[in-house]
Amino acid sequence: MTFSHFEDIQIWQKARDLSKHVFELTAEGNVTKDYRFCDQIRASSGSVMDNIAEGFEREGNKEFIQFLYIAKGSCGETRSQSYRAFDNNYINEQQLNQLIEKTKNLSIDIANFIKYLKNSGIRGNKYK
Repeated sequence: MTFSHFEDIQIWQKARDLSKHVFELTAEGNVTKDYRFCDQIRASSGSVMDNIAEGFEREGNKEFIQFLYIAKGSCGETRSQSYRAFDNNYINEQQLNQLIEKTKNLSIDIANFIKYLKNSGIRGNKYK
């Protein structure tokens, strides 16, 4: 499996969807008054897709894997912040469950992609 652009990678596409979902949830209601929280959860959800992109663009397998681990951590951070949003009545239970499902599935997908890269023997374009 090879990719020419990070936009072709399914986990990046899912991370983009997560970020868009978080932005939609934080664009209305009581949460809009909590600027710091909005900034935090938007930043962590955006960090998932950004780290996947940055790691890919470095063109080395080891660096890509390192950035995928950071993306996975940001996904966990977003999941934790989702509970805070629910606990502060910024989102309802259905919205919480959607975020938890998206972040858990994305974390699993990132972990599986890391395993694939580790076992693939691919070193990256900068080593060609």
